[in-house]
Amino acid sequence: MKKVFLFLSSAFLMVACSPKAEPIDYGKEECAFCKMTIVSPQFASEVVTQKSKAFKYDAIECMLQAPQEDKVALYLVCDYLHEGNLIDATKATYLISKEIESPMGAHLAAFSSREEAQKIQEEKGGDLYDWQGIKAKFESHQHTEGHHNMHEH
Repeated sequence: MKKVFLFLSSAFLMVACSPKAEPIDYGKEECAFCKMTIVSPQFASEVVTQKSKAFKYDAIECMLQAPQEDKVALYLVCDYLHEGNLIDATKATYLISKEIESPMGAHLAAFSSREEAQKIQEEKGGDLYDWQGIKAKFESHQHTEGHHNMHEH
């Protein structure tokens, strides 16, 4: 009886663990959306479901277009200026600039701070977006051009 109880309590502990990011094995793993090998630590992204299942992507644009069947616990994107550093996608600032060569051609990069994004925008041009804005842009690609930008205050 003790063994059954121990098994049940350890199973409960595993379920109770909060979902967390999984490291991306660059050059080995493939994108869950487009199936290309994930190679760039500047553009990779990841979704972790409530059930702790991780889906990894070679580009932010792949993550934004991929259908999610389970409830998402974490949306993560690599910080463009700090390669391989996964940050909370919902708090990131995004820049779309023709001067940024992201893997799938959306010219999209993420930044942990708005200030860093603005500095790169000054160098490369383009438009800044917050999480809601970038999601909306990819949900209806043609119809949202320029409507969900982050406006300067």
